[in-house]
Amino acid sequence: MESRTVLITGAAKRIGNELALHLAKQNWNLAIHYNSSKAEAMALRDYLKAIYPKQVFKVFCCDLSDKPESLISEVQKEFGQIDLLINNASVYNPGSIKETPIELLDEQMSVNFKAPFILMRDYANLCKKGGIINFLDTRVTKFASNYAAYSLSKVALSHLTQMGALEFGPNIRVNGIAPGSTIAPLGVDSDYLESRASRTPMKEPGGIQPILKTVDYILDNTYLTGQILYCDGGEQLT
Repeated sequence: MESRTVLITGAAKRIGNELALHLAKQNWNLAIHYNSSKAEAMALRDYLKAIYPKQVFKVFCCDLSDKPESLISEVQKEFGQIDLLINNASVYNPGSIKETPIELLDEQMSVNFKAPFILMRDYANLCKKGGIINFLDTRVTKFASNYAAYSLSKVALSHLTQMGALEFGPNIRVNGIAPGSTIAPLGVDSDYLESRASRTPMKEPGGIQPILKTVDYILDNTYLTGQILYCDGGEQLT
């Protein structure tokens, strides 16, 4: 099986960690990005090296809210071609419009939108071909303002996804995945997911497997670009 390389931002924890484990199992080499979760990133790298000794796993530290401009070139230098970029890293903080200080707005937009913009730009300029998957949120269809800055950053990223697909084709495909009730936010009881999912058509949380299957579908369908796949049990309809 051909060996390919994927850069996953925020790969040390939560959905990013699950993506890393899933793609490593499919013979992908991994560029594991982290910001503050060094111990988790190193542990993931060592775990994968032990299971898949013929593949390459390297760790890259980068603060996406500060200077993400060097990340693509650093990964490319180590691996050569990057076949897939997954913009997974996000910050997720509550606050209505009236409650949002400029610092919160800047942080949400910098990590959730500005950094993916820069990484997509650099990927297109340096790597020339491959694929990009941006992680969005089912909130992009809604106008509730309880996570105003976060939601707006993901709306911007959804538009960037389609804009990138139009500009970068045919050599680079760009798609987005918009999860719903998948993993509870830090510090929130698991009942949160049950309560949120009960208002959706499917009535229960989907967990991580539907997201991983959606990644596989995007990778397998080489005619798919510019699409936002809502992996949310129909939550975007409510």
